[in-house]
Amino acid sequence: MKHGTLIAVAASLAFAAGAAAAQQAVVNQPAPSFTAQDTSGKTVSLADFKGRYVVLEWTNPGCPFVQKHYNSANMPATQKDALGKGAVWLTVSSTAKDAGDWRPPAELIGWLQSKSAKTTATLLDEDGRIGRSYGARTTPHMYLIDPHGKLVYAGAIDSKPTANPADISSATNYVRQALDEVLAGKPVSQPQTRAYGCSIKYASAG
Repeated sequence: MKHGTLIAVAASLAFAAGAAAAQQAVVNQPAPSFTAQDTSGKTVSLADFKGRYVVLEWTNPGCPFVQKHYNSANMPATQKDALGKGAVWLTVSSTAKDAGDWRPPAELIGWLQSKSAKTTATLLDEDGRIGRSYGARTTPHMYLIDPHGKLVYAGAIDSKPTANPADISSATNYVRQALDEVLAGKPVSQPQTRAYGCSIKYASAG
């Protein structure tokens, strides 16, 4: 791995490490409600999915950590698994419009389709309101909400905080694990983990 990449990875991990303190959504408490437009222009609310498990995934196609999980088909496979178990999967883009890696809705959905993504909807959060309410700091950053609207998992997609796809096969997929546990009537064994990835480029507050 090149020196510059090592620095970028270290910076991403350091940024994520500090995210827990800033997180506003609290595990085992009600998840923040939200309403947003998806990439097709449809209005989507968290309340629309009351009674179902909901996975939230923050994404940015330009992030090497996101690319790791999409190019390897790990993220689409995780999405397919969740939907097959009756869950809802909402992908969220909180990248500000003036950020260099912002993508217009048509391009974003085109990229997801090219990776065979299996999302229920892709939400546009260009003002960062949803991301900030959840304390999302990296891409990817994952959350699982139960049918009663309670947040039961927050953190990384898996246990290997690298951009190397070769690490996926030996990693614990925290999202799959959490969903399997709650569906089996068990508490989530690791309800909060340290998210890793690229920092979200939020719009300036105010």
